[in-house]
Order: sequence, then structure tokens, then C-alpha cells
Amino acid sequence: MNKNDLGNFILRAILGFIFFIHGLSKFQGGISNTAGFFDSIGIPGFMAYVVAVIELAGGIALILGIGTKIVSILFAVIMLGAIFTAKLPAGLLGNGQMAGYELDLILLAASIYFALGNESQLSLESKFSQSKAN
Repeated sequence: MNKNDLGNFILRAILGFIFFIHGLSKFQGGISNTAGFFDSIGIPGFMAYVVAVIELAGGIALILGIGTKIVSILFAVIMLGAIFTAKLPAGLLGNGQMAGYELDLILLAASIYFALGNESQLSLESKFSQSKAN
């Protein structure tokens, strides 16, 4: 293990945790409220359920290092959707009434990093591929 693997693990675990918490909060806050918000900005309400499940399950998968590329692509799509449908009008730092898209932008960048990057040695994916090689 080297410093890059450790840094990769820390970033991947924190990114996964943030998405997991966001997915959990959608259910705890009433997923129907989130569905209503989605409807109000022109996204079909059922997509709230899809996004919340991807965030929950994908967050856990990312923390463990399972399906990292696929999950990261899904997270990037979610972040692009959030930026362009809900956050862009408020600007980068927000407008006092609505949060900006600065957090969404760094979550997008981190997701793209893992979608394009190599498999980390500190992931279950690498353990599975090592056992298949033996």
C-alpha cells in the first residue's frame, strides 16, 4: 500500500458516506416530499426513489469498493442532474434563499475521478480480482 492508495480510499469512503447520508435523508425526511420537490422542478417524482436508492446502495458499495466505476458514473449523472435542474439558477455560492452548487461540483469531480481512475488496492474489488487471478 502506498500514499496514493490511502488517499484514494479516504476520498472514496467519504464520497460514499456523503451519498449514503443524502439517500438516507431523502427517506427520513419523507420520500414523498422529495418526490414532490422533483415534480416541482420538472423531474418525474418517481425519480426521487431511484436517486435515493442509488445514493443509499451506491454509497455503501463505494465505501466498500464494490462496483466503484459504475456507482461513480451513476453519482456523476445524479450530480449533473442536480446542478442543471435545481442549483444552477442560484449560482456557485447560492443566493441567500437557495444553496449554490459548489458542493455538487466537488461531488461531481470526485465521482468522475473514480469513474476514470484505476482500481484501488484498498477495495473489495481488488480483493476479488486478486483471488480470481490465483
